[in-house]
Amino acid sequence: MTSENQNSYLGVTPPISTSESSPREKEVTITLMEELRRQNTFESEEEAKTREIVLGRVAALVKRFVKKVSMDRGLSEAAATAAGGKIFTFGSYRLGVHGPGTDIDTLCVVPKHVSREDFFDVFEPMLKEMEGVTEVSGVPEAFVPVIKAEITGIPLDFLMARLALSSVPDNLTLKDDNLLRSLDERCVRSLNGSRVIDEILRLVPNVQVFRDALRCIKLWAQKRAIYSNVMGFLGGVAWALLVARICQLYPNAIAGAIVSRFFIIMYQWSWPQPVLLKQIEEGPLQVRVWNPKLYPADRAHRMPIITPAYPAMCATHNVTASTQMIITDEFKRGAEIVDRVIVGTAEWSELFAKHDFFHRYRYYLQVIASTGSAELQLKWSGTVESRLRQLVMKLEYVDSLILAHPFTKGFDQVSYCLSEEEVHAVAQGEISDAVANRKKEDIENKEGARAVYSTTFYIGLAIEPKPAGAVGPRKLDISYPTTEFTKLVKMWEKFDESTMGIVVRHIKSSGLPDNVFDPGERPAKTVQKRGKVGSQVNLRKEKQILILNKGGKSSNTSPDMPNKRQRSSQSISDVSSKLTEKGSNGVATPTLPVVSEALPASDVKSPQLPFGENVSVATGTITAQS
Repeated sequence: MTSENQNSYLGVTPPISTSESSPREKEVTITLMEELRRQNTFESEEEAKTREIVLGRVAALVKRFVKKVSMDRGLSEAAATAAGGKIFTFGSYRLGVHGPGTDIDTLCVVPKHVSREDFFDVFEPMLKEMEGVTEVSGVPEAFVPVIKAEITGIPLDFLMARLALSSVPDNLTLKDDNLLRSLDERCVRSLNGSRVIDEILRLVPNVQVFRDALRCIKLWAQKRAIYSNVMGFLGGVAWALLVARICQLYPNAIAGAIVSRFFIIMYQWSWPQPVLLKQIEEGPLQVRVWNPKLYPADRAHRMPIITPAYPAMCATHNVTASTQMIITDEFKRGAEIVDRVIVGTAEWSELFAKHDFFHRYRYYLQVIASTGSAELQLKWSGTVESRLRQLVMKLEYVDSLILAHPFTKGFDQVSYCLSEEEVHAVAQGEISDAVANRKKEDIENKEGARAVYSTTFYIGLAIEPKPAGAVGPRKLDISYPTTEFTKLVKMWEKFDESTMGIVVRHIKSSGLPDNVFDPGERPAKTVQKRGKVGSQVNLRKEKQILILNKGGKSSNTSPDMPNKRQRSSQSISDVSSKLTEKGSNGVATPTLPVVSEALPASDVKSPQLPFGENVSVATGTITAQS
């Protein structure tokens, strides 16, 4: 029996407060919704109609796909038609919080005789032949195998689930847990996308308040570059689960109040205490349920946010030590700003200020994936992106690195080259002005000329301040993580050395390319004056030597583990203090005040954290931190 049936409240603990929102909270909710409209988070009626048309066409295509495979398997035309096939949406579209240009997460449910191989070998080519399709890229090796596509300007992510049924009728729903019988883990994960969203909407006290608050948190996370499951941050489901939990704790609050409580509570949360919307349910099926006592991998989750649909899963298994630090720092910043919004000394627009990723660090890693065709580049860059988190985790073992901060998206570029020397230079990340300014027509009908498609990902490196009294340049050896990462991506079964390139190199902030900045955003370069002894000494003190490759070999004796043990004991406050003393670009970073001090008691109560979130989990090894 679930918690909402046993009690008069939704969730695993009683609400913190059932009070109505104050007049001031109602005022800031109005200004919040005005700001969300200014920020263009709502789609137009025209785009909404286009989405419906595209989904109708996709639904018909899935039926044709199932029919084709069925007939290839020897079924009669009548039986192949009856085999059906159906789509279900999930993610932000199903939640009702999507905006202009947001992709539609689409689950294709097929009968048992249609395989995952058919999904990529048959359905993907059929998608490419659809009218209005501009991009199609399958990533079968992903944790949840996916095909990404764009149809009539609407981006879609396609997942597949094969049920143990001979046909999939139009009236099928996914509520029945028995549908999960005899399915592999990938199909269970895919089905749970839709099942989880349905449960979230059922478990929040007020759906409209939840949607309004979630729109705010989604926009904030995107602007602050912490919205990306694949890069080790939180994805859409995880953010939705966090907001839903706050709605449960304040069932009668409106959106502005929910947002305020969200930042206060999430900044103070005692990870790895899990966030739950309901008690975790066991079931008769042979499927894995999140349980840190039983599974070591679950015990390793740093910020467990657990999905409410059976079987319970962790939506945040990708979070690393570095990304947890970054997310927590953003919670702190958000709490401070919303506090000032409540008391009237700040505007909501300040919360949504653009991230400072490309101004924050002195050193960055560039990971450059390149190929010779647009279609191949989509697959190759997607494969590299899906493994980038592994590089971050390996970098976290490196001594003197406080954190490795991955940026949430890659930067695509097409370079038109006239020679093999230019092709090689572009693949290495060296794009001359001549190549950068060259257009497609400039290389047409020229022998040896070709286009190079590249995607560049960035990781910011926060380096510990030099110890007092230390002299001479420091060496930061990251050859092991980078070498192991390139080996890892080259293990992709479709990797071809002759057509795909992968390069990892370090770059100073002053060497960042213009395409990572908005127009007018790039800081003016400062010129160091000569002749001042003090300036020369300071420059020498800040000098670093980054070692990326030692002749292609690692100095480690073990093929599995790097030299240094991961520093898991370092707390967020320790890191914050180091970054506050001096950021890695030499600029002091302001610390934020304690959020509960400035909150007016009449308007906002600083809540006590609910420490009963893990009541239904055997938590022997993950008891709440004091």
